[in-house]
Amino acid sequence: MKKYWHVMKTGVQNTLVYRFNFFFRAAFSLVPLLATIYLWRTVYRGQSGNGDIGGYSLAGMISYYLLVTIVDTLTAVTEDDWQIATDIKDGAISQFLLKPIDYMVYRMCLFFSGKLIFTAISLVPVGIFIFCMRQYFVAPADLATLGLFILSVALTAVLQFCMSYTMALLAFWVLEVSTFIFIVFAFEYIAGGHLFPLNILPPAIAAVLNYTPFPYLLFFPVSVYLGNVKGDALWHGFLIQIGWVVLFYLLARFTWNRGIRKYSAVGG
Repeated sequence: MKKYWHVMKTGVQNTLVYRFNFFFRAAFSLVPLLATIYLWRTVYRGQSGNGDIGGYSLAGMISYYLLVTIVDTLTAVTEDDWQIATDIKDGAISQFLLKPIDYMVYRMCLFFSGKLIFTAISLVPVGIFIFCMRQYFVAPADLATLGLFILSVALTAVLQFCMSYTMALLAFWVLEVSTFIFIVFAFEYIAGGHLFPLNILPPAIAAVLNYTPFPYLLFFPVSVYLGNVKGDALWHGFLIQIGWVVLFYLLARFTWNRGIRKYSAVGG
C-alpha cells in the first residue's frame, strides 16, 4: 500500500497546480443551479392548494438541487476517463504492465486525491451559496441519516469511478470512446435525478429506473439525506447500490483482462 499512498500524494500535488481552475469551475457551476432554483420558485408561486410537487415543498425542492450539487462535487468523474483512454491509445500503460502496480488501483488513487482537492477548494463557493440559501436548506433528521448519506455518497463515488473506468477501457477496441461516454452521461443526467427528482415521474417508470445504476449516482444518496427513503426501501436501495458497485468492479476487471490480450505497443 505504500506505493499507492505515494501515488495519492503525487496526485494531490499535481492537482494543486490547477487549484484556481477548480475554484472558478466550482463557482461558475453554481450559475445554472441558481437559474434552476429561480425557475422552481416561479413554478411553486403558480401552484394552488398545499403547493407541493411530487411530495416536495419549495424548501425540499431547493434542498434537493443543493444536495445534487454537493454529491456531484464529491463524486463526479472529471477527466479520469479521458486520461485512461489516452494512456491506452498512446501506449503509456506499458509501464504499468512491467511494474508491480495495479493500474485500476493507481487510477482510483488519482481519482480520490483529485476529489479531495476539488472538494476542499469547492467548499468556499458552495458553502457561501448554501449560506445564502439557508432558509431553504433542510437539515438531516438525525445523525444516523447523515451517516447513511455519507455511506451512500462513498458508494456513489466508487460506482462513478468503476463505470467511467470500464467505459474508458473500450479504447482497447475503438479509437474514440467519447461517443460512448456522452451516451452514458446523457442517461445519467436524466435517469440519475440531475435534471429533476425521479419520484415526480409516473410510479411505473420510477420503479424500472430504480433497478438501473443511474439513480444511485445522485438521486438515491440525496433521497437518503432528505429522508425520502426509509425502512425496507432504504435497505433495499443500499443492496441494489452495493450490487451495482460489485458488478461494475468485476466488469472493469474483466474488460481490463480482455483488453490487455488485444493491446500492443511499439517502441519505448
